[in-house]
Amino acid sequence: MSGLRKAKKYDWKDSNMALFGSDTEKAVKKESAESEPAWQGSGQAPGLKIWRIVKFQVTEWPEEEYGSFYEGDSYIILNTYKEEDSDALLYDVHFWIGKYSTQDEYGTAAYKTVELDTFHDDKPVQHREVQGHESSLFRSYFENITLLKGGADTGFNRVLPEEYTPRLMQVKKGGNNVVVTEIPKKKSNVTEEDVFILDLGETIYQYNGSNCQAMEKFKASSYSAGMKSGRKNPQLEVLEGAEVRDSHPFWKSFPDEDEVDGDDDGDDDGVDEKKLLRVDVESHEAVVVKEGEYCKDDLKSDDVFIVDTGNDVFVWVGKEASVEERKNGMSIAHIYMQGVNAPWRSVTVIGEGQKSAHFETAIAA
Repeated sequence: MSGLRKAKKYDWKDSNMALFGSDTEKAVKKESAESEPAWQGSGQAPGLKIWRIVKFQVTEWPEEEYGSFYEGDSYIILNTYKEEDSDALLYDVHFWIGKYSTQDEYGTAAYKTVELDTFHDDKPVQHREVQGHESSLFRSYFENITLLKGGADTGFNRVLPEEYTPRLMQVKKGGNNVVVTEIPKKKSNVTEEDVFILDLGETIYQYNGSNCQAMEKFKASSYSAGMKSGRKNPQLEVLEGAEVRDSHPFWKSFPDEDEVDGDDDGDDDGVDEKKLLRVDVESHEAVVVKEGEYCKDDLKSDDVFIVDTGNDVFVWVGKEASVEERKNGMSIAHIYMQGVNAPWRSVTVIGEGQKSAHFETAIAA
């Protein structure tokens, strides 16, 4: 992959998202016209469907790439399922924001997520996901999650080895999943705790750290084998960390440390105190109703509320809330999140009457 775009990293403190009435919304409406072809046929049977946002357009993401996400892009993921002893179709719809996704891209993803929700008669539960801080529900959809540099402007194209830009991938267990993440190609990033894949085009090295987990080794082997597909006779070499000397070509493939830019995300893992806020569409702000303790009785059917438990964030939509309140709940929640600790936390939209054990537990805590 060559010509990766140089995008400014997502700035949680400065950005806006899906401000309805903004240029982003107008552009989306112009492109989508009266209907969105991408939604046609979606959600008709249990399963997963993924779309990527490309220049305001909702484009299908190939099934063979499910679980792979470019950090310069935003995606929409629809999970359709049935509960036991019921034939009713239920939905979770997520929009995923890549670390370097532009305002236009994640604004469009947010707007289109609301549109997809409307297409399915407001039945889906909506979720906002942020790269590297995805919810356990989101992670449960994929056996592996792969995070790649680049985005829609570059695309993922099979290229000849001589044109290939070397990449270093970290294979690391996170919860019940193994996540494959592209990281800066620095020798110091290769540790003995995980598995690493150095992709040089003609040669692929799998480096098994001496303290890595068996699950990481297994997943890395599967991933490395898949990388060979579409290339002309690439060589795959598996290295055991404790046995690889400094003179090995694997180590010599790394540049000097001072030639590689760092990629520290500076995330603050702190959380805020519990808060209950009401969505105000006139000011486009979240107005604090209570700080500290609150309960389900504080939620009123004619309003939309943001419930911040300090760990989880929910947008609760009352049955009698106005169209503007319903439409803007997620975007106002996003704006609210910019001013709090850990703004990358997942946000879930719950309609009054919708089933959500997670929300019931959170509101009762």
